[in-house]
Order: sequence, then C-alpha cells, then structure tokens
Amino acid sequence: MKVFKRLLLVFGGFIAFLLVWGLVEPYFVKVVEEETAIPNLPAAWEGKEIAVIGDFQIGMWMDNDSTVEQMAEDLVEMNPSAVLLLGDYVYHSVNNEELERQRVQELIKPLTDSDIPVFALLGNHDYGMSSETAEPNEELAQEMKSALEEVGITVLQNEAVALNLTENGVEEGTASAESLHLVGLGANWPENAEPAEAFDGVPDSAARFVMMHNPKTFEALPAESAPVSVAGHTHGGQMRIPGTPQWSYTALMSEGEIEHIYGWIEDYGAEGNSLYINPGVGFSIVPLRINIPPEITIFTLKGS
Repeated sequence: MKVFKRLLLVFGGFIAFLLVWGLVEPYFVKVVEEETAIPNLPAAWEGKEIAVIGDFQIGMWMDNDSTVEQMAEDLVEMNPSAVLLLGDYVYHSVNNEELERQRVQELIKPLTDSDIPVFALLGNHDYGMSSETAEPNEELAQEMKSALEEVGITVLQNEAVALNLTENGVEEGTASAESLHLVGLGANWPENAEPAEAFDGVPDSAARFVMMHNPKTFEALPAESAPVSVAGHTHGGQMRIPGTPQWSYTALMSEGEIEHIYGWIEDYGAEGNSLYINPGVGFSIVPLRINIPPEITIFTLKGS
C-alpha cells in the first residue's frame, strides 16, 4: 500500500511538473537553422537566409502574445533577407476583432519598422474557421489581409513574386535569371488553394521557395514544383512525446496523420518536392506547449 501511494505521489508530481512546464515553455523561443538546396539558385542568393514564423493565435485565452513581440525583435537582430509569416494571426476573434488585428500589428511592429521585407499568407483562423467544415468568413479574412498590408507586409494568395537582390537588400521586381521566386498558396480549409494559379508565370527552371499555411496543400503540388516549401497550421502537435522527433500525442490519436507532424517530412507529396512544417507560436484549445517550443526557422539557401 505504501509503495502504491509513493507511486501515485511520483506520478502526480510528474504530471504537475509537465503542466507547469507546459505553461512556461511557450515563452522560450527556439531558433532552428536549416540549410536547404534549391535547384538553379542564382549565385548571388547563395548563403542568403529566409526566416519563417507563424500561427500567433492572438485572442485565445492566455495567449503568449509577448513571444510574438520577442520573435519580431529577434528577427530584426538576425537580419535575414526576408521573413515569411504562415497565417493564423488571430484565434477565433473571440473578443474584439478589430482590437485583435491591432494587437497583431503592435506585436510585429519591430519587424515591420525594419528594412526586412515581410511576406504573409492567411490561415483558416483568419477566416474564422475552427474546423474544416466551418463556414469561411471572407470579410474577416479581407480585414486581416488589409491590416497586414497596412503595416507594409505583402500578402500572397495563389501568386508568386520575383525577389531580386539590390544594393538596398531584397526587393520585389521584374523576374530575371537572377530572381528567386516566392510562391504563396491560398488557405486550404476555405478551399482557396490554387496551385496552377500560384505557379502561373514562374518558369519551370526558375529557383523558387514555396509557402503555404496547411501542409495538406502540399499534396496537390505538381512534381518538381516545390523543391523547398514551408507550412504551419499544426503547432507540431503542441505536446510532443520526448525522444520521438516526429510524433506527438495528437499524431498518436490520429494514427500519424500528416497534420500532426513537424520539421522535414519524409515520403510525402510528389517526387522532387520537400516540405518543412514550422510548429508556430501560439496554441489551440489549451494554452500548453510541451517539448515543442515556439520556433523561428532560418533557412540558409544553397544551390543544387
């Protein structure tokens, strides 16, 4: 009986520790550096860095909004060639839609005040969609798009921009052999992802970097079209089992579905395409992160 009580105490203490750590971890930013090969990358782009963050989920109870602000300040110090935001800036617009959009603007102000070009997508929560079957709110999405553009962010929806290196840094401009094409897909849940439209005008041989919110969009990309692509949406499962870099409790609950994995994804999508899932910043359902902290992913480009 005493042994049983001791085991209960040990187990209870372990659970209490996990809960406390789950409340603390969201305020520690992890920086992950990845080297990624892009076919036909112009020599001038060799060694340049592109940073990725996403899934702020501002407006959820106990949201870790200060972490977003810290990330923005960190990115200014890192000074990458460009920053990509992967969507879901608000949660459900549960309190005041306008105030939540303003809060997003305030949090990323250090970044948007810098000379670093910032590109963004919209996610399902920006359409007010908490499930795949929910009705998308196009008005909310347009207001979020406008709020981002108001602070100088380029929002991509099934379109590509040619990024050119100049004396003043990276600028959008006319495509040339020296350009890197940034391709942005529309949101998956409101069925707005149109790969053919997004890649229209991008030469087959052009160097490209592809961004999307939901990794499910990756399945629809043609072979060899996305040698490097990034997605968010998953939060990396939010509570990951230690020692299992590709599993989380949600992955186990859903029989390993792709939407509950993070990092580089193996054996997924069409031939010649690769996908990295960024675990984001904020939360879904519960304000906990265990063994999957908020992440800034830095991609160092190299030719292949």
